[in-house]
Amino acid sequence: MKCIELSLADEAATLQLGAALAANTATTGATIFLIGDLGAGKTTLVRGLLQAMGHQGKVKSPTYTLVEPYEVGERQIYHFDLYRLSDPEELEYAGARDYFGGDNLCLVEWPERGKGWLAVPDLQIELSYAGTGRTVRLCAHTARGSVLTSGLAPD
Repeated sequence: MKCIELSLADEAATLQLGAALAANTATTGATIFLIGDLGAGKTTLVRGLLQAMGHQGKVKSPTYTLVEPYEVGERQIYHFDLYRLSDPEELEYAGARDYFGGDNLCLVEWPERGKGWLAVPDLQIELSYAGTGRTVRLCAHTARGSVLTSGLAPD
């Protein structure tokens, strides 16, 4: 497993990281886990990624709906928020298995709530508070995950 650690000074830096990830997901599907406390920047990172891919509308955390689908060009992107999930089996009942795989991009906040049901992600992103900024740790679990992090490490 290859990990990269970066510092994000502010919200703009978080949006820029999302944009950098978008450039690396342009032609491939992937599953990305987003881990962090409430307010750590998970949805902000997703917003930066979606906007860089061409999404023009609002991006909100799907806390009450479980998943928010986006169609950007030919791409299917699914933003999950499992915060309110009480049992991982709820994902099965909701038909979530159909979202994962192929060229779909699945972004999953609070993946620990789906433990035992969710497969290993291509990339795991952990955001944590660091003063007024954030520290982000990106860990690639697959070859696809390594592609997603290419060019993100400081020289």
